[in-house]
Formats: sequence, C-alpha cells, structure tokens
Amino acid sequence: MNARGNESLSMKRSWYHAAALLWIFLIAIQWISFTRESWYTETTSLVLWTLAAVSILEVVLPFKVLYRTIVKAVAVIYLLHKTLIDYMVYIPFGSLTERIEQFILHMPPYIWFSLCAWVMLEAALRLVNSTKRILVFLGINIISLGILDSFTQIPLWVEIAWVMFAGMGWLVCQHFRNYQLQYPQGWKRMIRYPYKILANIAIIFSLIIVASVNMPAVPPTLTDPYTAWRNYTGSSSTQAGNGVLDIPAGTESGYSREDNKLGGGFNFDYTPVMSVTTSDRGYWRGETRSDYTGTGWDEPGRASMDNVEANQKLENSQAGKVKTKQVTQKVTMLNDTIYPILFGSYSISQVISVNGEERAGRMLWNADQAELHVVTTRQQPQYPKTYTIVSEVPIIVEDELRTKTADALYSSNPADDKYLQVPSRFPERVKNLAAEVTASANTPYEKVALLQNYLQQNFNYTNNPDLSRKVSADFVEGFLFDIREGYCDYFSTALVMMARSEGIPARWVKGYAPGQMSLGSDMQAPRQPGAPIETTYTVTNADAHSWAEVYFGEYGWIPVEATPGFDMPLLTETPDVQSVDQPEEQPEEEPVQEETKTQAPEQTNATMPSFVIWAAVAVIVLWVAYMFWRNRLSLRFLLLRLRTGKPLTPEQKVLAETERWIRYARRQGLTRSGDETLRESVTRWSELRPSARATLEELLMKFEQTRYSPATVTSDDWKVVYQAALRLRKELKAERA
Repeated sequence: MNARGNESLSMKRSWYHAAALLWIFLIAIQWISFTRESWYTETTSLVLWTLAAVSILEVVLPFKVLYRTIVKAVAVIYLLHKTLIDYMVYIPFGSLTERIEQFILHMPPYIWFSLCAWVMLEAALRLVNSTKRILVFLGINIISLGILDSFTQIPLWVEIAWVMFAGMGWLVCQHFRNYQLQYPQGWKRMIRYPYKILANIAIIFSLIIVASVNMPAVPPTLTDPYTAWRNYTGSSSTQAGNGVLDIPAGTESGYSREDNKLGGGFNFDYTPVMSVTTSDRGYWRGETRSDYTGTGWDEPGRASMDNVEANQKLENSQAGKVKTKQVTQKVTMLNDTIYPILFGSYSISQVISVNGEERAGRMLWNADQAELHVVTTRQQPQYPKTYTIVSEVPIIVEDELRTKTADALYSSNPADDKYLQVPSRFPERVKNLAAEVTASANTPYEKVALLQNYLQQNFNYTNNPDLSRKVSADFVEGFLFDIREGYCDYFSTALVMMARSEGIPARWVKGYAPGQMSLGSDMQAPRQPGAPIETTYTVTNADAHSWAEVYFGEYGWIPVEATPGFDMPLLTETPDVQSVDQPEEQPEEEPVQEETKTQAPEQTNATMPSFVIWAAVAVIVLWVAYMFWRNRLSLRFLLLRLRTGKPLTPEQKVLAETERWIRYARRQGLTRSGDETLRESVTRWSELRPSARATLEELLMKFEQTRYSPATVTSDDWKVVYQAALRLRKELKAERA
C-alpha cells in the first residue's frame, strides 16, 4: 500500500517536475543572452541545445536516474559533434578512427561549456525544491544580472524582467504543488474544472501586456549606485540603455569569430598578425556571410567543400568571365592564432606551398564563396606558419559595367537567393531610404555607387560609437537613423542590406585591410628585367576589416568599400576611369540626408507581435463585458441609488426585483390586466405554466411579506427573491421551448 502511495505521489509531482525544468530553462536562457556578447556562436548554440535536450529527456524518459544520465550523455556528445561540424570548427575526413581522433582533438574547450551547463541545470532542479530556496535562487540571479547591467556595456533589464517572470511562474507552480499534496480532493476538483483559473491567468497577463504597451517611454527616475558614484567622482560614463557603457570599450580589434552580434566598440590592437609579400596591394579576404539576422550575420548549414591538393587549380563557381591578373602572395604568420581559413586576395586560385613544402596538408575549398579552409588535426594541429598562394584578381571593365541593366546582368546569370535574403521584419524605412538614395540611378552599378557615396559622405567613422542613441532593435536601422556613426561592420552591413533591398545580390566579407608597407620594401629591385616589384605589408589586429561584395552577373563578385577613410585597391581596365568604390558623379542634392537628420526616431513596440497585443485587448474587453453582466444587479441598484439619492433598503430591493421578474414574465406571454392583483395574476399564471407554480408562489409570498407584513425584511430576503427569480427564468424558458 505504501509503495502504491509513493508511486501515486510521484505521478502527481511529475507535472511540477516538468514545470520547474521549464522555469529553470527560461532563466538559463537569460544568462545565455548575456554571454552571447563574448562567446562564439557555436558555443552559444551548443549550450542552448544541451540545456534543451537534457530538459526534454529528463521529462520524457521513464527510466531510472542512472539510465537517464547515460542517455543524456550520449545526447550531449552527439550535439557537440554536430555543432562542431555545422560551424566548421573541424571538418571530419578519413577512416572512422581518424574521425574519432579529430573529434577528441577539437572537443576542448566546448565540452566543458556543455558539461557545466548540464551540471548546473541538474543541480538547480534537485536543490531548489522549496519556496525559500526558489526565492534565494531568484534573488541571486536578479542581483547578479543587475550588477552586470551596471558594470558592463550590456543592458540586461529585459533579461531581469524575464527572470522575474519565470520566478513568478515557478512560485505559482510551487504553491499549486503544495496545495495538491495537502488537499488532494480539492486538487482533483480544480483539475476537473480549470476554466476559472485559466481565465484569471489570461486576464492578468493581458492587463500586463496592454499596460506595458501603453507605458510612456521615460528615463528612469533612480540612478544605479555605480553610475551615481561615477558622476560624483567626475568620471565619464556613457549610458547605453539602462546599463553603463565605458569609453573606450574593453574589447580589442582583430579577426572576429563572432558575427551574429555586431556592434559595440573596441580598442585598436596593433599586435602583428602576418606579413604579406606581393606585387599588388590588396585586401586579405577571409570568410563571407550571407544570412542577415537583424543583429549581425550568420552562415547556416554546412557548405559543400572539396579537398585541395598542392598546385591544384581552384575553380571559383561565380568568378565571372572578366579578365583577371595572377597575383602571388607569400604570407608569414606573426602569431600563433589558429584561423579557420587562409587569407588572400580575391580569389585564391592555387596553393603553391605550405610551411615551405609543396604539399597543401589538409585543406578544403568552398567554390561558391571562394574560401580556402584549414583543417587542424593531430598530425597538423596548428595553423600554417608560412604559405604561398596565387590569386586571380579581376580586372573591372567599369565603363561597360556601368551601362548594364538589371535584366542584362541577372537574366542569364542569376545569383543564389541567399544573397538577396532580407529578414521578414526588415525595417521599411531602410528600404525607403535605399530607394530614395538610388532614385536617379538606372543600373545596378550606379545604384551601388550612390549607396556607397551616401554612406561615406553622411556618416562618421569611429571605433567607439555612441550606443546610447540607439533605439531600433535592427542593427542597420539603428546605425542609419539613430547612431549615425560606427566602424567597418556598420558601413559594410548597411551597404549589403540596402543593395539587397534594391534587388542587387550582395554579401558580407571579413578579413584584413592591406596593412602598412614595411620599411625599405618598396626599394627592393626586381630580380629579372620586367618582373613585378614585390612589396611586403605588415598586417596587425588593428587592420581587421569588413567590406561588401556585390554580384554583377557575368562580371562576378566585385568588392565594394563603404567605410570612410578606407581605400579598396581595384584593378580596372583603364586606369583613368574611376572604380566602383569612387563613383564618378556624386549627387548634388541629398534630400534623404536632410530628412533623416530632422526625422525623430520612432519608438515602437517591435519586440511584441501585434497579434499578441490584439489578443490581450480582446481578453480584457471580454472580461469587462463579463464583469458588467455578472454584476448587473449591483449596477442596477447603483443607478436606483443615484436616482433616489440614498442607498436602497432591503424592502426597496425586494420590490425592485419583483418588478423585474414581472416584466420578464410579461415578455414570456404571461400578461396582466390593469385591475388584477399580483395574487390573481400568479394564480392564473400557475394554471398556464404548472411547472413554475412553486416558484411563482414563493415569489408572491416574499412580495406580500414585504408589502403587507410588519416583519422586518433583511438582506437575506431579497437575495432569496433574486435566486427565485433566476430559477423562474429557467423554468419559463424550458417550458416554452
């Protein structure tokens, strides 16, 4: 009997077990939101999927703890393996043994993030099991996020609000669980008729949503202690949202592995990265991104790649049919950082040697995006120290390209749809701005030139933009209309998305600017007569850069520089013709610029879908209508009180209720003559409607008692009349039906 009781209790607690997991998972997501600023995208994705998988398995698996733990471990290892491959942290090849060795080699440090997340989830689920512990757990999370909001650049008030919401839900579930254990019969009835509880929950949340939507946007009245101290001591700080943004920022420049969350600021780091010896100055291209997320760039899925051998010709599937110039680059790495690709001018066509040997090692070629990836293994654990490559640098036929219409460029040479991708909620005013800037252009080339000129002439370059002016949640809209200053990521992303909004395929590229010419390198004499003069450029972390590439059909991908102060080295067919990064003509008037300067930023509730707001409004309207209907008697008495100027006595309420049920009887066909007493009418009605005889006589008795009896009428008497009148309505309606 005791075993059955424990089993029954375990089943009753299962719903709370799942609910607690849900609230813990929701709180964990807020911490992932904070760490997204500093973690790699693959780390964030791995931790998120680990928490989700462990939570689901904890709920659905009917096994013992040991068996559940084994299944969870297998799931965690699978997610780690899949994440590392999807984000190309490593690319498996060879036999099964070699693949396992590669996987083990690349597991750290990702495995530790995954295991820590799993352990913390399990610990919170099992240790936080009472109301007091829930309150302590929530307090620790809220205080910690509040401190981080004040002492870091990241505003976390939204995350704090979500933690409070999860905590409220968790405490409610804990309350119902305690009620279930103490009053099992009452719990069964509540589960059988849950409509009242659900209705109250819907009304409360609807009121919160409508109130938050209509809350005026005002600055906070109180200042957090850290900001108050900085102001008191005279230290400078810039407010970013509700957090504090210290200038300069704590991050350093360099080749970023995190593109999904662009923005913020950085300090220039002049640590050397590599030296490049070549005959032609260029941008040292790394990776491209195609999927704009609203906050940055992503490259979902794994692209198909081909193995690369030494001296193998690398085919660029979208290189175009223009003439190219072969440019050799000898790269010497000056640090020990492991990069995912080899850097070179667009587009690498051949690998001559790696680390001084005429063998390429393990490398993969992405023909669609012209990227040469490096595979690190146990045999090749480090990034190449030196490598020599050959690039096919396109020679732009600018005069011809300027006249090509969109149909001529893309009808026979269309681009992949991913290079025209625009989020479903991409701001309309960005599209409108791009249309206005390019209104005078007739061809895609001219449109790109006008967009490039607009960005370079109307926005300032800074490595620490003032983020306190940012209103829009969209990265591009915030740059164009709120901040109006930034560095390369702001300009290049804006150019790509404005071009896409005009139907011009474009993609985002990151790598390095040319760097500084080494002393004496320009004085080197050629080894043979007519041979090109080779120059060595030293590239540092401060030269990390991003730019745009625009697709022009048969002419292929052409790089475009949108950042002020940067010069994109391009080869053109005729040197006296301006290239795309320096348009021949600049628009004389910029009405769009004047409009954007005077236009106030729109503050909208873009984070909340409109259907949610309308649903909340509908719930509130229905609730108000129901409350009016439910309290209609009280409202009627209130009107009578206002009419008489004083509260109604119980006698007056009985008489008012009697008049009301008589009017209803008349609407049901029970007429009454003018000289007929109520008793005579009730006697006649009882013969016509025998099923309502008892109720009619009860109502008649109460009326006569109130009118003619010297006995005192109490509030209970008129309530009896009210209940009898409701019963009469049902009886008359049922008999007539």
